Amino acid sequence: MVSLRRIPGRAYLILAVIIFAAANAITRKLSDLGAQNAVAGRNPISFCNVLFVGNLVALIALVTLYGRELSPHTWRHLSWRDWGVVSLIALLSGALAPALFFMALEQTSVNTVVLLGRIEPPLTLALSVWFLRERVNGWVVVGALLAFVGVVLTIVLAPSSQQEMSMGMLSIGRGELMALGGAIAAAVATVISKAGLVQLPLGLFNIARTAIGTVIFLVAVVLLFQPSHFMDVFHPFLWRWMLLYGVIIVVGGQLAWTQGLRHSQAAEVSLASSFSPIAGVLAAYVVLGEVPTAAQYIGGVVILLGIALNHWGVSHAPAKAVSTVLAREMDHEIGFRGI
Repeated sequence: MVSLRRIPGRAYLILAVIIFAAANAITRKLSDLGAQNAVAGRNPISFCNVLFVGNLVALIALVTLYGRELSPHTWRHLSWRDWGVVSLIALLSGALAPALFFMALEQTSVNTVVLLGRIEPPLTLALSVWFLRERVNGWVVVGALLAFVGVVLTIVLAPSSQQEMSMGMLSIGRGELMALGGAIAAAVATVISKAGLVQLPLGLFNIARTAIGTVIFLVAVVLLFQPSHFMDVFHPFLWRWMLLYGVIIVVGGQLAWTQGLRHSQAAEVSLASSFSPIAGVLAAYVVLGEVPTAAQYIGGVVILLGIALNHWGVSHAPAKAVSTVLAREMDHEIGFRGI
C-alpha cells in the first residue's frame, strides 16, 4: 500500500482541481433532480437552499480543517479594519459571486459558465498591476490578454438567445452577463484580499469569510424576497444530497487542495489550476451530456493558449514556495461557491 506521504503535491492539486471543476455540473444536476422531486410544487434544491446549506457544510469542513486557528489569541489580533475588509470580501466572494454564478447556471450552459469564469484571472492580474503596482513578466501579460480574448470570442460567436441584453454593439445573454458579474466580484475580492489581509492566516480568513458571507446571504434573501424562500431548507431530501456533495466536493476537495499547497511550488499550483476549464467541460459532458458548441470550442482553445503562456511566465519567474497570497488567488477553486 502506497504511503500518503509519498504521493507528490502536484497529484493532490490535480485531484482537487478535478473535484472542484466538477462542482458546476453536479450543482446543475442536483437542481434538475430537485425539480423532478418537487415538494408541493417547490424545488427543495433551489439556489437559495443550496447556497445556504452548502455554506453551512463548507463552514463545518473549514472548522474541522483549520480549527487550531480559532484560538482566542488569534482572534484578538484582528483589528476593526481587518473585520471590515473580511466583511467586504465575504459580501463579494461569499454571497454575491456564488449567487450570480448559480443564477447563471439556471439560464445558460455549464460550459459557458466555466469558460466565462476564466475572465477572473486576467481581471485579477490587471487590477493587481493597476492598484497594487505588482510587477509581472511579459508572458503572463500576453497569456492574460489571450484568455480575455477567448472569453470575448465565446460571447460574440455564441448563437443568439431570446434572453439577450444589448450593450452597445454587443448582445449578451442574461446567463452570460451573470457569469461575468460573478467572475468580476470574485476578482475584486481577491485583489482586496491581497491588499488588505496579507498577514491573516489562510484558515482563519476562509472561516471568517464563509461565516460572514452566509449571514449576509441569509439577511439579503429575507429582506429582498421572503423568508418562505427557505421553507424547505431542512427538508431531508435537500440535506441528503448536500451532505454527499459536502463530503466529496467540500471536504475531499479541501483536503486534497490543502495537502497539495503544503508540498508544491508556485509553478505547480499554476499548472494544476490550468486544467480547471478542461476538467469543467469534461465534467459537463460526463454528468450532463453537454457537448460544447463551436463558439465554446474556439473560445476555449484561445483561453487554453492563454493559460499555457501564463504558466510559462509563472514557471520562469524566480522559484518560491506557495505563499498565503497565492493560495488566496487560487481560492476560487476552494470550498462551496454554488458553482
